[in-house]
Amino acid sequence: MTPMTTEQEKTTTPAGSARRALVGRLSWGLADQAASSVSNFVVGIYVARSLGVAAFGVFSLAWVTYGVVLNVSRGLATDPLVVRFSGVPVASWREAVARSSGAALGLGAALGSACLVIGLALGGRVGPAFACLGVMLPGLLLQDAWRFAFFAAGTGRKAFVNDLVWGIALVPAMVVAAHMGSVGAFVLAWGASAAVAAAYGCLQSGIRPRMTGARGWLREQRDLGYRYLVENVALSGASQLRAYGLGAIVGVGAVGAVRGAELLMGPFLAVLMGLSLVTVPEAARVRRQAPHRLGPFCLMLGGGQAAAALLWGGALLLMPDRLGELVLGSVWHSASQLIVPITLSVAGAGLGTGAAAGLRALAAARRSLRCQLFASACYVGGGLGGAVAAGTVGSAWGVAAATVSGSAVWWLQLRSALREYQHHTVPEVRTS
Repeated sequence: MTPMTTEQEKTTTPAGSARRALVGRLSWGLADQAASSVSNFVVGIYVARSLGVAAFGVFSLAWVTYGVVLNVSRGLATDPLVVRFSGVPVASWREAVARSSGAALGLGAALGSACLVIGLALGGRVGPAFACLGVMLPGLLLQDAWRFAFFAAGTGRKAFVNDLVWGIALVPAMVVAAHMGSVGAFVLAWGASAAVAAAYGCLQSGIRPRMTGARGWLREQRDLGYRYLVENVALSGASQLRAYGLGAIVGVGAVGAVRGAELLMGPFLAVLMGLSLVTVPEAARVRRQAPHRLGPFCLMLGGGQAAAALLWGGALLLMPDRLGELVLGSVWHSASQLIVPITLSVAGAGLGTGAAAGLRALAAARRSLRCQLFASACYVGGGLGGAVAAGTVGSAWGVAAATVSGSAVWWLQLRSALREYQHHTVPEVRTS
């Protein structure tokens, strides 16, 4: 009995430690996403109540434009970092982070300059918001790069603290912006507080972004980076095209209504936007340690998110109008009509994200690109086709159908990729 107990201790203790480590990393990931969710939700609600539906629509256009630029930075600078430098020796991680964060900062400066010029040329109500966004992009992208770097190292606590610093800095910045009362002021406040967190990330990591290494980083990671770039831009670009098209077809107030409904689903949308911070590193670890568990792991991630989104959407349907008006002000009436289709969209996206994490962990960039292009085409087609047929509500239902269809394609591609991976790794485990 004694030898068996000793042997059991030898085999179960490491497994127990690994499970505790996994739970710890996921817990910090959830905490970080909760901080990001609360921050985005509060900013959106505060701006909606301060500006009204039309001006909030302008702010939303700047927001989705930031989403496009953010995904450019992630595809080229930080997604390859997460795939290839999660759980590596510290020295390798520090060198990679210095160059990847330098690439993010350089991309922020270049794309920010372009956004500034476009904003100044546009003028009117929209132009100042885009010009202010261009000034703030370097800090916004660097702050996001630190989050990726910390999760790649398995130190999600630092990412959480960084987002917490951003949230704290947002409070006085938003108060000042409210006194000024313009869309540009709110964009500047949002970006300036992110710059504070970006600077704090340098102190946390002890790493200085190396912009001189950006070109080498982009060249070395081009096999993944360019595919991830197209994939990410297809995702955020589809959202932007839908927003611009909806504004042209129905009116800018419709963009504000959609954004208001998305704010009601804010906790889950924020998790989806930054999900790769947690799931891709963990999926990569599962692939290295127990490849046969990768499929169930991804299903657990996607299914859990979809179920949580449906529960949250069900709770929103029970929200009294008085409470909704207290949260969103005049935006509530139009946003409340979109709760059901928006909930289905988020649930479908959550389910698909689990499969996307698996494809990233397998470095199956061609398959994930194929999925994203299909999903993005469906998103734009459904969103704009629905807008033509039935206005804002029709656009929301079109997006819901497109998202569920895209999720099915993600899972079909993951199943094929897992079969290929298992086939190629069989010779490695066979004995001679």
